[in-house]
Amino acid sequence: MIIYNENEKVFNLHTKNTTYQMYVEQYGYLLHGYYGRRVADVKMEQLQNYYDRGFSGNPNQAGKDRLFSLDTAAQEYTSCGIGDYRVSSCGVINRDGSTAADLRYVGYKIYEGKYAIPGLPAAYDNNDECETLEVTLEDPYTGLRVVLYYAVFEAQDIITRNVRFENAGVDTLTLNRAMSVCLDMQPGDWDVMHFHGRHCMERQPERLRQPHGITRISSKRGTSSHQHNPFVILASPEATETNGDCYGAMLVYSGDFAAEIEMDQFNQTRLVMGINSETFSWQLESGASFETPEVLLGFTHEGFSALSGMYHRFIRNNICRGKYKNTRRPVLVNNWEGTYFDFNQEKLIAIAEEASSLGIELFVLDDGWFGKRDDDYSGLGDWYVNEKKVQLEKLAERVNELGMKFGLWIEPEMVNEDSNLYKAHPDWALKIPGRAPGRSRYQLLLDFSRKEVVDYVYNQISSVLSSCNIEYVKWDFNRSLADTYSLALPKARQGEVRHRFVLGMYDFAERLTRDFPNILLEGCSGGGGRFDAGMLYYSPQIWCSDDTDAMERILIQYGTSFGYPASSVGSHVSAVPNHQTGRISSMELRGAVAMSGMLGYELDLTKLKRAEKAQVRKQIQTYKKTADLVMNGEYYRLSDPIKNPDYCAWSFVSEDKKKCLVNFVYLHVRANAPLINVRFRGLKPDAYYKVRGTEQVLNGAALMYGGYTFPITMEGDGYPIQIYLEEK
Repeated sequence: MIIYNENEKVFNLHTKNTTYQMYVEQYGYLLHGYYGRRVADVKMEQLQNYYDRGFSGNPNQAGKDRLFSLDTAAQEYTSCGIGDYRVSSCGVINRDGSTAADLRYVGYKIYEGKYAIPGLPAAYDNNDECETLEVTLEDPYTGLRVVLYYAVFEAQDIITRNVRFENAGVDTLTLNRAMSVCLDMQPGDWDVMHFHGRHCMERQPERLRQPHGITRISSKRGTSSHQHNPFVILASPEATETNGDCYGAMLVYSGDFAAEIEMDQFNQTRLVMGINSETFSWQLESGASFETPEVLLGFTHEGFSALSGMYHRFIRNNICRGKYKNTRRPVLVNNWEGTYFDFNQEKLIAIAEEASSLGIELFVLDDGWFGKRDDDYSGLGDWYVNEKKVQLEKLAERVNELGMKFGLWIEPEMVNEDSNLYKAHPDWALKIPGRAPGRSRYQLLLDFSRKEVVDYVYNQISSVLSSCNIEYVKWDFNRSLADTYSLALPKARQGEVRHRFVLGMYDFAERLTRDFPNILLEGCSGGGGRFDAGMLYYSPQIWCSDDTDAMERILIQYGTSFGYPASSVGSHVSAVPNHQTGRISSMELRGAVAMSGMLGYELDLTKLKRAEKAQVRKQIQTYKKTADLVMNGEYYRLSDPIKNPDYCAWSFVSEDKKKCLVNFVYLHVRANAPLINVRFRGLKPDAYYKVRGTEQVLNGAALMYGGYTFPITMEGDGYPIQIYLEEK
């Protein structure tokens, strides 16, 4: 619900449990009033007290009034270069070389439904469930117009934001900073939680007290990256899983990003988030416009778990699209760790036949099926079948005969220098003239900022996808951007290349999902290097990490769960000793962890022992019974394996609270160990639940308030226990 009070020039944006307020002050600046628990339609001006602060100047119109200053006021979207010295929402270079933008309120629009962002993924409206507010600001000196968009999803407690820059003046402007959101917080101390990592250990939560100064979480790798994720939480210092104020900000974008949080000289905190300004600039000619990516804002006073639940539901229902949005994904086997590049038709069919006998539903052929691709030194860019290694149509037919779907791996944005494509079009690779380009995995990046490049690669790959019954695609991206230069753009516009690259990638993804609606698309970037809401708009699941070690995956999936639902997590059972760590873990552990995401297998099934095959068969049968609960149930973190590395517990509870799956893993077994008691969550207090496979019946309130004590084990590290509860 959006309410505008004309007399006081106050905007109130209400969701079911929250209120977001802004208002226009006397000099025409749009100020931020409040964001938090729902309140009445009253102007929250008591939160602002103005004082004459040394070295904090005043607008010219203020005359002798020294109280109001942009340097101290809580603003909705900041101007730049005119006296606010905190982190800024925008940056501009005017024709005269000045770097000022004085943004004043002009007007607003309120309408039913959700705004769209041309060329970019964004949340969508289901059955008129949201309203949109547009607020226009303008610099009267240059004609730069800034339109702030807000979509209020009332039932979901989510407010989305993005910004459109318009040049209504006569001179060309250059944007060198265009953030999607500015949020000036309520006074007080705040903790920053972000999710750092590396290849094979993504999204590890880290909680820091915000110091005076700027905390910056960012990527300039051309992707959202393994190292950082475009999702941050600002939490009150006392916040826990179940209590305390938590603000979430998630960027719907898959390229360079930055989130900057500043505590200023007066202990006020500001968050800005959007495209990373270190690698961005954009020429804005007269009459032209530029759209920023979208940010999903959420608030709760009920702790991290409630915030996670809001994002999980919103991503499942308002970001993910297509046939597999809310339906169970097929259990797959991927041949990569089973064969790497060393395969032929016979070996693949043997794995497929074994997979079919075990109940697996999808066979995926990974890297090495195309061009001259027997290793990672050649072939990328040549998207035609290598008939010497595999006969794709016959393989797909045989897989279908076995009762399974057939899938394929691609890496469309990459090229090897040893490829027909590169030899024909060396200018299609991103590289700086006169410099030898750096390589990563011995590959270069195609210039996806150019439409003709995107068209060529798409036509090649779509031809393959049309040649036989392919129902799954794994889209990989195995290096970061560097040597960024496009021969298709003039020198003055090279700062646009990286964002244009992302737009080209989104164009490719949109065509793929439009032209092949029955294909399940799984995102990947060396595992979780492009795990973000932007990619989830096209691919409802993402390969969570190249690290398939179950013990490591527990930590990776724990961190991922703060913002992203289990339905988005591709998770596989792999061989032991594990290919990344050398660790040997039980099939039970590997299965329990993989079944907490979208289950798959990453090994040569023909090499399994008879007992292991029986375990696989049983795992798949169990997974099919619990998959809906994992996909669409409420997810609860029941422990913190970083603070207490001895164990990890998590659960899934159905929406009607009648079913619950609890997972518990002894990470580090100790001699003569103390008992471990875990309190369950999300159950009906007055209900009784039967433990599947036993005669035990337990009360919901007793499990939530008293807890459940797990038996001591002597089975060694990584011992899993699963408890399935059903209401009697």
